[in-house]
Amino acid sequence: MDGSARLWRKVAAALRTALLSAPLALPAAPAAGEGLAVDVELVLAVDVSSSMKPAELALQRQGYAAAFRAREVIDAMLSGRHGRVAVTYVEWGASGSRRVVVPWTLVAAPQDALAVAERLAEAELGSLFQTSISGAIRHAMRAFADSPYAGDRRIVDISGDGPNNQGGLVTLSRDAALAEGITINGLPLVLHANVLSGSGTPSLDRYYADCVVGGPRAFVLPVRGWDAFPAAVRRKLVLELSDARPALPGAARPSARPRDVAAAAPVDCTIGETLWRGAEPV
Repeated sequence: MDGSARLWRKVAAALRTALLSAPLALPAAPAAGEGLAVDVELVLAVDVSSSMKPAELALQRQGYAAAFRAREVIDAMLSGRHGRVAVTYVEWGASGSRRVVVPWTLVAAPQDALAVAERLAEAELGSLFQTSISGAIRHAMRAFADSPYAGDRRIVDISGDGPNNQGGLVTLSRDAALAEGITINGLPLVLHANVLSGSGTPSLDRYYADCVVGGPRAFVLPVRGWDAFPAAVRRKLVLELSDARPALPGAARPSARPRDVAAAAPVDCTIGETLWRGAEPV
């Protein structure tokens, strides 16, 4: 073997040794307890208490299903830096009475949103007894704790047609959620048959603003008729899920309510419990 061949064998051996000893450039694994990063983790907490008629329950579910098919909602879901969100849809009544219609689901493409819409459309309808907004918030907190995702923002969306009347003070549950960095938004159904529609009681949207919602970018978007419900759900989801910070004409932030509302006396956040017991509100 001549000198040049021996030299090339030594070079090849040195290269092989260097390659075998070099660390591989693999993607970093998630730390223990970390989930897949998403722009938003959203809990849709929907009131199905017995004050709602079967036809209203159907309209409510149809409104949410239609929203997940809407182009503007899908675009909002995919608009963030990760390009994906995680959603779960739960119906609630009393504190221990809930029905998870859609478990945590990743929406990273239009077909994912359409699959959520189909699941909502196909699931059975049914009402649950009493109205525990506090219980719905606590359920949402547990859902976040068990979520396989890690959202840049965590949002609970509470929709309902009445004040909390069971399951502990709503303000305590709200404050516990806010302490964990969770935002709570409200979609109050301000309808004529509401328990807070009588004289001497605050409107349901004021109750939600004072007693239910809070956190970064929180808002209340009242619905004043079932014909307006589908558009309101779409708008609410765009506001919650969009990476932008859109203006909120017609939607009230708790920290920026109109002058006449802000100047009014604070809402008694126990009014739902008081009315449930059959006493006059104080």
